[in-house]
Amino acid sequence: MGDAEEKTTALLAALWVKVRPMVEERLALLDAAAAAAASGALGEAQRTEACGAAHKLAGSLGMYGYDEGTAVARKIEALLGEAAPDAGRLRALNAELRRVVFPES
Repeated sequence: MGDAEEKTTALLAALWVKVRPMVEERLALLDAAAAAAASGALGEAQRTEACGAAHKLAGSLGMYGYDEGTAVARKIEALLGEAAPDAGRLRALNAELRRVVFPES
């Protein structure tokens, strides 16, 4: 690996440390939306907020090398774009996204 590549890798690693709490917060929003959907209490505002969180994750995860995470976040965003998202599918996609982004957990 060349010097420029090493610097880029180090920079991305340092940035990931800074953005990780925001990613965790967005994942928590998705989990809350899945729980609300499962209980039949997912309101429009919460669904819209969760959809926005999924959109932001889809847009940013690839930058840190989580291309699979981007793909899963896009599926979540599409699901949350539906009037009545399937709670079981949403919960499963959220779990998949967590495994992809935080495999150490």
